Amino acid sequence: MSANTTAEDPALHADTSDHGDDHHHGIEIPHASYRDYATGFGLSVILTAIPFALVMTGALSPAVTAVTIMGFAVVQIIVHMVYFLHMSPKAEGGWTITSLVFTIIVVGIMLSGSLWVMSHLNTNMMPMTHEASQLP
Repeated sequence: MSANTTAEDPALHADTSDHGDDHHHGIEIPHASYRDYATGFGLSVILTAIPFALVMTGALSPAVTAVTIMGFAVVQIIVHMVYFLHMSPKAEGGWTITSLVFTIIVVGIMLSGSLWVMSHLNTNMMPMTHEASQLP
């Protein structure tokens, strides 16, 4: 055995405290302040309170109320993505926005296709109302 067997290899304990930006590959991580979170929370409360008030007061017709609530829901989704999830075109080189757009397209295709299939099944598979009265 060599006399150097108890000595530590300096290459194994190289200085690893230098964590340069070379392993981040230019990814920008967004930072939020307390003010950003407070703004997002305030907008979320307002965007929840208005539809709640519309439903409780019955100020609009049910169809207009439903459309208004859906509009507020879309705006609230955007507020959550911007203020809480920190999604912006600058974050991660734009890949978060790209993946979001792809997800929205896929979900839209799935929802519209499902509604189309269910509508046609309802039209083509349900018995006629005058035939339903003759069933035992």
